[in-house]
Amino acid sequence: LKMSATFVGNNIAFQVLFRCILEQFTAMFRCKAFSHWYMGEGMDEMELTEAVTNMKDLMSESQQYQDAMGKEEGDFEEWVEDEVAWSL
Repeated sequence: LKMSATFVGNNIAFQVLFRCILEQFTAMFRCKAFSHWYMGEGMDEMELTEAVTNMKDLMSESQQYQDAMGKEEGDFEEWVEDEVAWSL
């Protein structure tokens, strides 16, 4: 192999998916839907609550990075908008 390349990217698109899953889970958890299956397999209610908390923490941490990156990318986006407006 004479040439090799590596690409690393950062994407927070999973937030949308996590938010959707969290909303659906919360609605079902309030009604105790399907919880008997999990309890029958040895889980307790606290483990499910902890999983929700972990997911919210992950989403919050990701949002902080998105906000920080948005401030840096804002300058570039303004420059692009100015260039597009000028070329029209």
